[in-house]
Amino acid sequence: MTRALIMLLAGVAILPSAANAQSGSPLSVRSGFRLGDAGVLCTAQVRSTDARLSGLFDRAYQLTCRDAAGPIGTMLAVRRPVDLTNVRTGLPAGQLACGGEETATIEGLGPVKSATCRDEAAKVDYKRYALDRGKTHYWVEGLAGYDPALRLALASLVTDRQQSGAVQVATTEVSDPASFARIQAGTLDASGVRTEAYSRNNGGRFAESAEFFENLVERDSSDPSALGEALANQGLQQSNLGNFAAAERLLSKAASLSPASDGVLQRLIRNYRGINLLNQHKLEPANQVLTAAMPPVAEELQADQIRDGLITPPLSLAINRESASGQEVAALAGNLTPAERATILDAQAIQLTGVALREQGRLDEAAAKLGNAQARIIAVRDGRVQSARWLLSEIAIQRGLIAEARGDRGAAAGAFDAAIAALTDNFPQSPALLAAKARKAGFLVRGGDTAGGRALFDQLVAESNAADDSSTALRGLLDPYFNLLAREGSSEAAAAMFLASQTLQRPGVAQTQAILARQYSGGSDEGSALFRLAVARTREILREEGEIRRLEALASRTTAQEQTLAASKASVESLRADQVRLQAQLSSFPRYKVLTPDTVPLNELQAALRPGEGYYKLTLVGDAAYALFATHDSARVWRVPTTVTAMANDVTALRNSIVRIENGEAVTEPFDLARARAMYVALFGPIDGEVHGVKHLVFEPDGPMLQLPPYLLPASQAGVDAYAARANASGGDPFDFTGIDWLGRGRQLSISVGARSFLDMRAIQPSRARQAYLGLGENEVALTRPMAAVADECDWPIAMWQAPISADELRLGENRFGPQQSRLVTGAAFNDAALLSGSDSLDQYRVLHFATHGLVTAPRPECPARPALVTSFAPDGSDGLLSFREIFDLKLDADVVILSACDTAGSATAAVSREAGVATGGNYALDGLVRAFVGAGARSVVASHWPVPDTYDATKRLIGGMVGAQPGQPLAGALEAAQERLMDDPQTSHPYYWAAFIILGDGAKPLIPTTAIAAR
Repeated sequence: MTRALIMLLAGVAILPSAANAQSGSPLSVRSGFRLGDAGVLCTAQVRSTDARLSGLFDRAYQLTCRDAAGPIGTMLAVRRPVDLTNVRTGLPAGQLACGGEETATIEGLGPVKSATCRDEAAKVDYKRYALDRGKTHYWVEGLAGYDPALRLALASLVTDRQQSGAVQVATTEVSDPASFARIQAGTLDASGVRTEAYSRNNGGRFAESAEFFENLVERDSSDPSALGEALANQGLQQSNLGNFAAAERLLSKAASLSPASDGVLQRLIRNYRGINLLNQHKLEPANQVLTAAMPPVAEELQADQIRDGLITPPLSLAINRESASGQEVAALAGNLTPAERATILDAQAIQLTGVALREQGRLDEAAAKLGNAQARIIAVRDGRVQSARWLLSEIAIQRGLIAEARGDRGAAAGAFDAAIAALTDNFPQSPALLAAKARKAGFLVRGGDTAGGRALFDQLVAESNAADDSSTALRGLLDPYFNLLAREGSSEAAAAMFLASQTLQRPGVAQTQAILARQYSGGSDEGSALFRLAVARTREILREEGEIRRLEALASRTTAQEQTLAASKASVESLRADQVRLQAQLSSFPRYKVLTPDTVPLNELQAALRPGEGYYKLTLVGDAAYALFATHDSARVWRVPTTVTAMANDVTALRNSIVRIENGEAVTEPFDLARARAMYVALFGPIDGEVHGVKHLVFEPDGPMLQLPPYLLPASQAGVDAYAARANASGGDPFDFTGIDWLGRGRQLSISVGARSFLDMRAIQPSRARQAYLGLGENEVALTRPMAAVADECDWPIAMWQAPISADELRLGENRFGPQQSRLVTGAAFNDAALLSGSDSLDQYRVLHFATHGLVTAPRPECPARPALVTSFAPDGSDGLLSFREIFDLKLDADVVILSACDTAGSATAAVSREAGVATGGNYALDGLVRAFVGAGARSVVASHWPVPDTYDATKRLIGGMVGAQPGQPLAGALEAAQERLMDDPQTSHPYYWAAFIILGDGAKPLIPTTAIAAR
């Protein structure tokens, strides 16, 4: 229930503009618009502070494109003549030398004036186009590598409507919708940022909206009301994303900063608190919050005077806004009056109360509240405010649900259709529109119209590819669709579910794998080096921005800090310009103009599967779980007979029965075999026969299963029964698990985080490194922290450096590959400074093996968790750690990285990811050290799900068996063979000893390639 409410309760949408971003409105009254309708996402955003504007009707725009860290172009529409080659550039370029005027043809416009300019210092070309129409002179300039975007921008501006066309430019595909929103926010003034923030919130683009509001927080920190509004909206975004505790913290902070006399802001915070409670299905507490008394708004006191004929400044503004002559500027600059905002906010509070009443089954009371809310909304400018239209569509959805509960299907269908129509007009291609369609589709399915519901679900899934940031909106609403497909169970249903499941959010490591595959798509030529440099610049920008935010947040700054802040601001502007130029230069390499589809059709995945391989995909929708199993020749889907809540409890219980840490010590108990067997039956029962015939199982987990290797699920009951009889007998050993038919026995397993990621890793070119093996570990013992290594309360205790992991398993690797093809770095030489300096030439080794302590939790509860590997202290003041951020900075060209350390498959927080310059992902298992090594250049990573044991030489035997692979033997096959030897030893048969390690990537690839395999 909670997930279903998240999209429904997206929050109030009080746009400052009365007519912004409507699909039918002319571009001249919008604050921004998309360039084209296909290819790389590029937008034009109004830039009202452009110094080249001189008249009331002049307009300026900045052009931004996804993956570019700053503007790629600028555009003017002015009432004065424009000299094509002598207009001052609006881009951070050097001295431009422009050639003579020429003529170009732009689709939709015909002949236009054109010129090519060059920044000789940066070796980058720029294009300029100009056209005169009546009294208006149009001009656009930008990087030549973005020429398709420039042409579409000018054509759209001149015709005053969005032109169709594809923007085919180079892209690194390193940014998600939220990070692109961050770039866009940086191009707007504060008013434009606030407009876009609310507009995206209305459209259900919660992550994007959060970026715009974060930008406002950074800009408005000195204005309590503005800061309170921005923090409140950040809190709402967190609630919509399911982070309820974080939402309440932000809302409480907003309330503490907001003036008690600000009636509008107090109403905003009241509503958002109500939404946060409703999102948690806390209905009565929500009602109490939503009915709380609010302070009056000043304009309300003037109502009698207005009725007597007094024209107040707010009323004058409203009258002017409604006039035809003022429409153009009003759409960009006009604001709702405080009284109007208060009225709509009060209406929303009543609407939310109606939602709570409907959830309680009090349908008549709910309907009355919704009617009251609707009347109040329409009273504000006849309901023509865009945000009011959004709220009216939400009321229509609620009325549809009430009508359905009453059995009035005709009224319900009409209400859903009204909501869809309103959102189509105001928020086309938005998550909000998709969610409304999903509501109606679910209604059709529940009413028995499975064909109609299926068709509508199919449609919205297809449309979701064009609606960025739709995962949060849809995840809780697709359950009827998945359930319908699971009941059908056909190969066609499997293909449909496979596509739908890919619209949902995945761990950030999936995107990092996509970037790695793109980097190596053309080998190691100049384009690949340019690509890597562009990605590195993007990360540097994010890091610099983080440092700027940290310094600006200080209550007071020293002179040195002020100097650092100024230097950081200058640096980030320089880095942005450099990154954009690098992106433009990538256009010389056609492979980077090809967009990789986010979704993969099932038949494409099946074509890549070999005989004996199976792909298992788990998808969680709301509190339900669904599974898909595909081989080269067949596919089927079913609903897993458990809930997400139960699955999470099972995973926690199983992990605790494997190992848990008490007082710093690892404690093991007899493995909960019966629970594990029940989980196998739930997950794999319908395909038990097929599983037993599979030799290589690719497992794509979701939710809790990201934290549990599937090896340790018993694949048959006989061994479980035999164990129970043996363990319960007199003198039985409950730790002897020999004889169990584990899922990991007799079959190889790989972990995938997405179909596209798996195909990328299967197709990626092998390492070109000349050396085979580099072993790193056994840090030098340190009794005290070096004086130069500054410590704080969140540093790890020095004891972490006093029990190094033995290098014995590294020596096994050295012996396996021989002295000519391998190298060991241990003791003092194994330090973070040496690794980061590049002196070890890390990219010259195909296999890197770290045997050291992994730090994945926080040293104290109040400290942030920053994943890292323990190294020796360097003599220059290092911290003796190879951190998440530093690992990303390594330059690898590795087929495999082995992390023989504790719990290296864990997560990193989104905040830690940001510190490393990684804008996307975080908070998922595998998004920590695993992701960092993929980002550094590892095609496959072997990582552990819990502290690995030293007793019985278990880890040494396991890793030794893996690095002892024969030429051509699959990596997963070598690991499986080593695991079997431990399974069959009573001392190491407990899963604690053999099941910790997983392979992220394509385990079918060999650790030691033969010539033929390497060539392929």
